[in-house]
Amino acid sequence: MNYSGADGLEFGSGNTKVDPAVLKELPEGCTIISTENHGVSFWAKTGRIDVSLHDGTPQSFFIKVVSHELGMNMTLGEFYSISAMHDTIPEFVPKPIACGTYSTIPDTYFFLCEFHDMIDDMPDPDRFGTLLSKLHQKSVSPTGKFGFHITTYAGNLPQFVEWENSWETFFAKTMKQALDLEIQRKGPSEELDVLSHALFERVIPRLLRPLESEGRVVKPSLIHGDLWYANAGIDVDSDQPLVFDACCFFAHNEYEFGQWRPACNRFGDEYIAAYSKFAQISPPEEDFEGRLDLYRLRFDTHVSALFVDNETLRTQ
Repeated sequence: MNYSGADGLEFGSGNTKVDPAVLKELPEGCTIISTENHGVSFWAKTGRIDVSLHDGTPQSFFIKVVSHELGMNMTLGEFYSISAMHDTIPEFVPKPIACGTYSTIPDTYFFLCEFHDMIDDMPDPDRFGTLLSKLHQKSVSPTGKFGFHITTYAGNLPQFVEWENSWETFFAKTMKQALDLEIQRKGPSEELDVLSHALFERVIPRLLRPLESEGRVVKPSLIHGDLWYANAGIDVDSDQPLVFDACCFFAHNEYEFGQWRPACNRFGDEYIAAYSKFAQISPPEEDFEGRLDLYRLRFDTHVSALFVDNETLRTQ
């Protein structure tokens, strides 16, 4: 699936050519100064395009290129995810420019956004918590439901995003899709069958149903969807936190923290504590840690499905 370049359109090595479809989305009258490989992705080719505007002002863009129908769906999902976030809180994400189809290479698709020079240090918890809580609180689901209007992809696998009124129902369906993908890619497991039955029959209702009982409601909040530390950084020029590589949908805001629980992450408890200064923990508060463990399970299952050859991920 990964795009591997084509003669005359590789990033780097002094190349200043880009596909005409990409050029059309760059500022009119600009001159391309350079292209470079930039960033790391398991699923796509990523690069930086430096241009000079017609008045001589330098500007840079980030591009992600993926092939085949899956690549088209992935770039569409990312474009609409970043667009939704940028519409809500533009200072938190790079400005999206376009997604489209290469005109010179068959079945090849791109996502284009403004480039930000970033350092990969962990952002200040209070600054980050302010921005993340603002995203969750300001966002409004266009249907009043949980879900998203287009399928979004964590890695190269789709997420369940069909509109649902109930958060418990939505989560059960996204959890089931992740489990189905994991079993499809890694094979059947009797232990998983037993555990998943208990998960859907007992654990999910126990932890999520109280959120929507006794007059309580869950606001559908726009979430980043894959907010581990490698998808965040600090803007060199503004010193502000930035996030990228989103796969959004409208969810319970605390779902975002499920990705902060795995051992590989660097968003520790201090980030949840900082966030909680600006947004109240959902009642019943005593279930908070259990809900985060449940949300983590959804992320761990999806990651296990992504990396087929890593058997240790299933044991998590």
